[in-house]
Amino acid sequence: MAAFTMAGSISLSAGAESPTNQELLDMYKAVSAKLAALEAQIAERSAAADSKRDNDSATQASSSELIGSNGTYSFQVLDHSRNTNIKQLLQLQALRDHELKQKITFGGQITALVNYQKSNSDTKFGWLMRHPTSSNQIGNTVSEAVIHSSNLNLTARLTENLTGYAELLYNPEQNFASGSSITGLPRNNVNMRRAYLMYGNLDHSNVYASVGKMDIPFGLNDTVSPFTNSTNWHSFAGLAYGGLVGYTTDKLHLRAMAIQGGAQFRNANTPVKDTNVPSLLNNFALDANYSFALENNASLLAGASYQYGTSYCQEYVVKHFNACNDNVDAVSVYARYNNDRLTLLSEFAETLAVWPGTANPNFPAYAEFEAVKNFTWTMGASYASDFGFKKNVDLSLEFSQFKAGAEGSPWEKQDQLVLGASYMPVSNVKYFAEMVHVAGWVPLNFLSGGHMDPTNAQPEVPFLHESWSEQDAKTDVIVIGVQAAF
Repeated sequence: MAAFTMAGSISLSAGAESPTNQELLDMYKAVSAKLAALEAQIAERSAAADSKRDNDSATQASSSELIGSNGTYSFQVLDHSRNTNIKQLLQLQALRDHELKQKITFGGQITALVNYQKSNSDTKFGWLMRHPTSSNQIGNTVSEAVIHSSNLNLTARLTENLTGYAELLYNPEQNFASGSSITGLPRNNVNMRRAYLMYGNLDHSNVYASVGKMDIPFGLNDTVSPFTNSTNWHSFAGLAYGGLVGYTTDKLHLRAMAIQGGAQFRNANTPVKDTNVPSLLNNFALDANYSFALENNASLLAGASYQYGTSYCQEYVVKHFNACNDNVDAVSVYARYNNDRLTLLSEFAETLAVWPGTANPNFPAYAEFEAVKNFTWTMGASYASDFGFKKNVDLSLEFSQFKAGAEGSPWEKQDQLVLGASYMPVSNVKYFAEMVHVAGWVPLNFLSGGHMDPTNAQPEVPFLHESWSEQDAKTDVIVIGVQAAF
């Protein structure tokens, strides 16, 4: 008798008769049914595995299309020293060149510093990359190992033509927090530095527009120095609410911005019903520049700007964000030459009317000093030098001057000279070192007098009408640092 096992094998006992044809047929049917069941189980498991792989791949593809990062792009749009007020154009070019492939590009940067500063005047340090107040620096020498600033930014491709941008900033060294040190909570906040919606697509049109909180299109405000901003930047680089329209080609760039009135975030102020309340679009700025192609792979950018309401409109006592009686407009002209290794930069900006607060009517010793226009200028050069490294080292020299008072006044001017070196091993990391010399100490707040008496020697007269500005004050700075983006 034949024996049939679950595996479908056949065994014959010794001496057993051979199975009949019917028995063999029954055994064949049983084995076939078992094999069919096993094949069905294998097919079901294989289909489930394929489905899981497909779902995982779809999820990964969806995630890769939704969010990403680009360190080179982040470095460019967050850099405070280059292309300072043309961030929208950089973004449109990045979109055109398919550098922002995801719906959302997330990034950021961090700048770390070690510096040593020495002043010949007690508690008066003129280096403007650090707020020059007694809340931050005491004595004649100071030193730091700090985070100068850190940013997070998000660029969203909302539609084919609509882009959203938002940028968070942490900047304890330059935060406008009166009376607080860099370890105080007021200086350690995070604010929305820039945020706007932009309509534009360079593949379809040369025209673009943006609405929100953005840089004012006035001047160049760039520097050849690796870290320290030019005096032009400190004097005229604006940040405000408003609406901007631009037109760009390979050579021409035109911009016009309607600016919210009142006192804005930086360098824009027009009175609104004799107040500083930003409740009317009554300020504006215009800028035009053209790029000339020259021989030997060189180019020359030349431009000019106009702004209706600057921050240099306040009467005595001068204090940030105070209301003005009238607007004070300004013009700027600038040029930048580039070839494969050399960059030359120049910029001149001046108010077209006097700054009323540069005259002090309450201190007889200053009677001879009349109100003057604000005049600021910058000249600089950098050269890419081959030291045998993978990339060139940029060496730079820049001089800039802020002239804010009549000749001989304590607040007449502040000069800045910067010798710098920087090295970028990759496109999103910069190592830098600078030696800075500043002659004069002219803080904008209370530059011509009217500041609070720190000694409280006369409680009945808490404000001092003698200016705390000082022409003989000199500051020397050595700074090394790293700026890195992701």
